Amino acid sequence: MRKSIIFIFLSLLCPVLSAQPLRVGVAGVTHDHLGGVVSALRGGDVEVVGVWEADARYIHKNSLSRMLPQEKFYSDLGEMLDKTSPEAVVAYGSIKDHLAVVEACAPRGIHVMVEKPLGATLKDARRMAELARKHGILLLTNYETTWYASNAYVKRQVEEGNLGKLVRIDVYDGHEGPREIGCSQKFLDWLTDPVQNGGGAVIDFGCYGANLATWLLGGQAPEKVFAVLRQNKPQVYPKVDDDAEIMLSYKDVTVNIGASWCWPTGRKDMYVYGLGGFLYQRNPEKVSGRSGKENVPEFSAPALEAPYDNSFRYLKAAVRGEITVGPNDLSALENNLVVMRILDAAIRSARSGKAVTLK
Repeated sequence: MRKSIIFIFLSLLCPVLSAQPLRVGVAGVTHDHLGGVVSALRGGDVEVVGVWEADARYIHKNSLSRMLPQEKFYSDLGEMLDKTSPEAVVAYGSIKDHLAVVEACAPRGIHVMVEKPLGATLKDARRMAELARKHGILLLTNYETTWYASNAYVKRQVEEGNLGKLVRIDVYDGHEGPREIGCSQKFLDWLTDPVQNGGGAVIDFGCYGANLATWLLGGQAPEKVFAVLRQNKPQVYPKVDDDAEIMLSYKDVTVNIGASWCWPTGRKDMYVYGLGGFLYQRNPEKVSGRSGKENVPEFSAPALEAPYDNSFRYLKAAVRGEITVGPNDLSALENNLVVMRILDAAIRSARSGKAVTLK
């Protein structure tokens, strides 16, 4: 009888808890994607319980400091976590800082979502994965392209065999360059640093193609990786590459990733070719292509349903146990460990001038 009463109580309580905003801590404020937290806060998806920033120049000079009381800002990460008890932490500092965030959060049982990519190096990423698994936390990676209806449509067509046997995927990501498009100096300070970011365009935009290819190919890692990294604008980006061409060789599929800070305009588009047709994902909504001998005029893909349409709604649903994160989901740890293997191999290949074989 007592167990039945408890079950009924929990059943009634769960919808109430689900309706409450997710209690979130923010680790770092120097990432220009911090606007995503502002949007989630305004939309009621999250409650920001604490913000950590180690750099005194920015701790009270960011888009969140205009929305939150001063007492919610901390210069010590551990203190912020212990005093505010967030359900999850989102990382908006340098990619190198991701490891320190997981080292602080995992032993406390606090879930983590980082901005892409997972880590600055493969070594860091593997250590983060070790900690996440040991302490049973979610460790998610957020990509803008995860929430594109067009990409989800392409994935469904691949899974349903409507393109026939896949033979080639070409993914293009990037823009004119972070300085050229007006990124903030606090962002540029680490984004263009080979240690704090792990590299230049190869890391910043190469991760998108690696993430999507891994997803489309069911979690496979490529057999070989060959890459060429260039500095087309060494006077602007003297420490890192600004253009990357990465070729991934699988048993039956070739993937080309064009990642650059040198495109004449911003782009996040993809071609997926099968023996029975192809699809071109042009932007977040638009898709066109060819099926057999019939052209497919450009159309808008069906909109994604919540919580699969937004990083914070997805994070909330995952943390609250309303959805299960599959190992090959775009945000999943397993997928993003493959991404880090690809990026690591690409950098090594560019240095040696030879293809790198993945074991």
